[in-house]
Amino acid sequence: MAPSLCCSSQFLFAVYFLAAFAAVSNAGKVAVYWGQGENNGDGSLADTCSSGLYNFVNIGFLNVFGGDRTPGLNLAAHCNPAGGTCTSLSTEISSCQQSGVKVLLSLGGAAGQYSLSSADDASNVADYLWNNFLGGSSTSRPFGDAVLDGIDFDIEMGGGDHYYELAMALSSRCNGACLLTAAPQCRYPDEHLDEAIKTGVFSHVWVQFYNNEQAQCQYSGGDANNLLNAWARWTGGVPAPTDVFMGLPAAPSAATNGGYIDADTLLSQVLPTVKGAANYGGVMLWDRWRDTTAGYGTKLNGNV
Repeated sequence: MAPSLCCSSQFLFAVYFLAAFAAVSNAGKVAVYWGQGENNGDGSLADTCSSGLYNFVNIGFLNVFGGDRTPGLNLAAHCNPAGGTCTSLSTEISSCQQSGVKVLLSLGGAAGQYSLSSADDASNVADYLWNNFLGGSSTSRPFGDAVLDGIDFDIEMGGGDHYYELAMALSSRCNGACLLTAAPQCRYPDEHLDEAIKTGVFSHVWVQFYNNEQAQCQYSGGDANNLLNAWARWTGGVPAPTDVFMGLPAAPSAATNGGYIDADTLLSQVLPTVKGAANYGGVMLWDRWRDTTAGYGTKLNGNV
């Protein structure tokens, strides 16, 4: 018997709804790093968020911590942490959050003085981060009253000891109220963050598929095979519910050791495969400074 028009319409609507839901559920987001622009070429934090291009902004970097060091921020020329002028970012952070953009503080980076000497050291750093940037309290919060959405681990130097303990300590203090993310190198497993990532406490892992020329895990010479093989290792290796972002340079100058993919090639030749991973999260860009002139994020907008 032929179905009635009503039932046929309902069936077609259900099919359409499920297809639309599947497309949306696998839609990616975009993360970007802000704070290291030469001559403040990355613009203000508020402008970065209001651009509508990013879902996450990582403020980089807290690049001095651990080993009884006094924690220290380096935000290029944006503000002077020692002089207390970074409190001016408080209203900008709030503006970002009101527009739906998550703002995190990134630990580490490619330069600085940081390491963890013990589990107690990791616990002390977790206390500092909780009280000075997250939901705790301190009389010397570098960003004033702003409460960040989370902490990003961009550990690129020193050993990998005790970042597991730092991740667990932060997760315990946050108790679900903040995000933890990580930015490992594309060589799998990452030499600094492997143990920490395997805890499963990270919401997002944005892997740096660039500046790793010797690791053979990035796009090179028009060939995406190494990149896609590395992507498969990462998406198959992180524990649920962590999702994985493809971290890329926003311009060739952002990756002196390679890995740059022009946006058109990314969208047409790489993302169709990448997005097939069930734990695909989106794309991370290094960094806002280059993106302001390259317009990479604009090309990705709505397409990841």
